[in-house]
Amino acid sequence: MSDPRLDGLHSDWCVQGAALKRTLRFADFAEALRAVNVIGDISETANHHPDIEFGWGYVRLRVTTHDVGRLTELDFALAKALDQRL
Repeated sequence: MSDPRLDGLHSDWCVQGAALKRTLRFADFAEALRAVNVIGDISETANHHPDIEFGWGYVRLRVTTHDVGRLTELDFALAKALDQRL
């Protein structure tokens, strides 16, 4: 069964344990890097920072509220903000 908190988010987001996760695909390294920079800007504005892994053609995001060790509304708000720009 799907987590109802995912409603309204891109279908690639999933809840795994205490985190929201999504993998984005791009044509090459440069596009993935540009996406990471956009993610960084959005995250700084929100003062909420995901774990980011990227390489040639992909970006993997892991969003959680680190200081409480679980998902909070901040995580879903950041995912929504990212969806609007990516």
